Amino acid sequence: MSTPHNAAGKGDFAKTVLMPGDPLRAKFIAETFLENPKLVTSVRGMLGYTGTYKGHPISVMGSGMGMPSIGIYSWELFTQYDVENIIRIGSAGSYSEQAKVFDVVLASGAYSESSFAKTQNGSEESMTYPSQKLNDRLRASAQRLGMKIIEGTIHSSDVFYRSTQPDYWHKLRDEKGCLAVEMESFALFHNANVTGKNAACLLTISDSFITHEETTPEQRQTSFTNMMEIALGVVQE
Repeated sequence: MSTPHNAAGKGDFAKTVLMPGDPLRAKFIAETFLENPKLVTSVRGMLGYTGTYKGHPISVMGSGMGMPSIGIYSWELFTQYDVENIIRIGSAGSYSEQAKVFDVVLASGAYSESSFAKTQNGSEESMTYPSQKLNDRLRASAQRLGMKIIEGTIHSSDVFYRSTQPDYWHKLRDEKGCLAVEMESFALFHNANVTGKNAACLLTISDSFITHEETTPEQRQTSFTNMMEIALGVVQE
């Protein structure tokens, strides 16, 4: 079988899939951490791999940027490939002094102004939530590795460059309790809830609206590694 966006066959994906936004980061994870990684799809350059991590089957596939992109790929993984768990792993900009550059954030919910949920199935919700079971496994993985995680609500935005409302993030932090901003998790959580599957999101803070710090590409690779190891560790739980 295949879909318009995925050339993998039935059974080519493991039950748990890690989804970074960048397909080249998916390639890095597969080649760095997985045993015997196999490329199972490369349609539109969106690379997907399956291998094992410490003997346990796991897949990793890029999601692209934004909710429409992860919405397509996660829907097909959940409904066409029998995937049970998707963990988004990505970067985020901090809205709060609580979340500092290099910190790893576990999303407890995703707030968004996006029309994704309404367009997808008529839902009027502005908050979507991850699987508590999957979040528990991520907490246990972090604890086993001795790595700190921060938990809180995140903002999933449709716009990366916002020019007309420069202080909009203050309102999101103070009224909605958002720790940080990214662009995908609201849609991922919604798809998981609609299909009865599990989704979670781990983010590394790559820049800060508070301090105006920004990480270099080299620093991002180092800091992202902690997040990757925590996510990979769920297959041991």
